[in-house]
Amino acid sequence: MDRLLQQALEIWRSGGWAMFALAADSLIMFAVGASVWMKLRSKGHRSVPEKVWRRWIAHPEERRGPIGRRNEFVTSARDLEEMNVRFAELHATELAPFNRDLRFMKRAVGIAPLLGLLGTVTGMLGTFQALAMGSGGQKTMDMVAGGISEALITTETGLMIALPGLFFQYHLSRNRDRYEAFL
Repeated sequence: MDRLLQQALEIWRSGGWAMFALAADSLIMFAVGASVWMKLRSKGHRSVPEKVWRRWIAHPEERRGPIGRRNEFVTSARDLEEMNVRFAELHATELAPFNRDLRFMKRAVGIAPLLGLLGTVTGMLGTFQALAMGSGGQKTMDMVAGGISEALITTETGLMIALPGLFFQYHLSRNRDRYEAFL
């Protein structure tokens, strides 16, 4: 295990400064995703069967939990116009935070491969600089290898962050859409 950790740290160091930006992007992306996931689960819209919450419309004394409170909010309107306003208000207040966070997560997913590409460019610049300054000896070859290594590691890391992030964001968007359909 110790050897594996040492190898991971060496790869991390050889990726250059872009690895720090990639790590920050990854942490932010998955923290926002986890937050959205937990908030969606706390809404309770999948834990109460449709048959139950439809019964609550006719029997308000049986309403429970967050679904019961939302049901109470909408059905306590005095007339149909006020009920429409309450539905619109519920829709806007419930979905706005998810929309905002999912847009932010989508941007973080898009940034990861770009940061990897930026690391690729800096690694290749290092490679070309080593070729321009070197005289062809072992030191020059080590500098070229280091630049190419930095370029490849950051590219791979950017993609390795973006791909799971993209699937996670897609999954969360689908769950958000289900919640919107429920509302």
